[in-house]
Amino acid sequence: MRSDISEARERLLSAIAALPVGSVKLMEVCGTHTMAIARSGLRCVLPENVQLLSGPGCPVCVTPPEVIDAVLALAMRPEVIIASYGDMLRVPGSKKGDSLSRRRALGARVEIVYSPVDAVALAKANPDREVVFLGVGFETTAPCTAAAVLTARDEGVLNFSVWSMLKTVEPALRALMAGEGFDISGFICPGHVAAIIGERGFAFLPEEYGMPAVIAGFEPEDILLAVYRLLRQLAEGAPALENEYTRAVSRSGNILAQRILAECFVPRRDTWRGLGAIDASGLALSEELSPFDAERRFSIVPAAESAPTACRCGDVICGRIRAADCPLWGTACTPEDPVGPCMVSSEGACAAAYKYREI
Repeated sequence: MRSDISEARERLLSAIAALPVGSVKLMEVCGTHTMAIARSGLRCVLPENVQLLSGPGCPVCVTPPEVIDAVLALAMRPEVIIASYGDMLRVPGSKKGDSLSRRRALGARVEIVYSPVDAVALAKANPDREVVFLGVGFETTAPCTAAAVLTARDEGVLNFSVWSMLKTVEPALRALMAGEGFDISGFICPGHVAAIIGERGFAFLPEEYGMPAVIAGFEPEDILLAVYRLLRQLAEGAPALENEYTRAVSRSGNILAQRILAECFVPRRDTWRGLGAIDASGLALSEELSPFDAERRFSIVPAAESAPTACRCGDVICGRIRAADCPLWGTACTPEDPVGPCMVSSEGACAAAYKYREI
């Protein structure tokens, strides 16, 4: 089996090298792709004219520092229990070293959960406390967050609320392409998101921007095939949307998940690290579910903007630089002592480059 896989990779690499294209930059927009590319060493085996850059595909990484600061302040309220996925606990706010892990050491009640429904159970077990689930993610995880809110409503768990930091991919890609100095030749589109929103969720890339796009799975062979298809489109001058991940992604996507998203959320203007405020790029709980909206319940208003730092996570997740090009990477910023979220998250470009020593 391994020899078959190796032969498949070699065939794909040979086909990629044979395509008549110049220097190109391709961007993956998924943290799972970022880790898969680094773990399998794909950047090292691709031809020198093909560069892979990471985009805004890590939900923890795109959360701005002023939001983290507001989370840290909420965590110190004695009536509050913060429930979160593990990645969020070590993400620093605007001050290096200040994170949910540190606040927990100072006495805050912070619990790691593996699903939003676990946070509802935590609220049931602690009726005298307010449990706030940090809803971080894209369209992939948003349906699970919605299901938790509906569960809390139906079961009368009134001490549960969600701080929705959920974001949607399309507005971010539009903002990225409209940004100054944008220099990407094609997109490797996220298979997990596409499984929810369907192929058509990325049709705007070739149709409106003439941008080659391929929805890809997560094995090295999936990604290499996506690279080949993107380069073939460029060589032929025929930008299109192709679906390499047909085993999980349909044209229409997951209709049930789309319905629950439409029932529970409304689009709102939201702020992304590296991209700024983008219209209709966030998901807020609907008016009907506002009793479970933590921002309303606790009158949370994050600061307008944090003071700039030497951390260049924003440039990394916009493809302006590679992770190792940040002056802090691997020196002042390491997984053990991070400055920015890209070095913390299990899907972060800086953490991937550090773990697998991509230079």
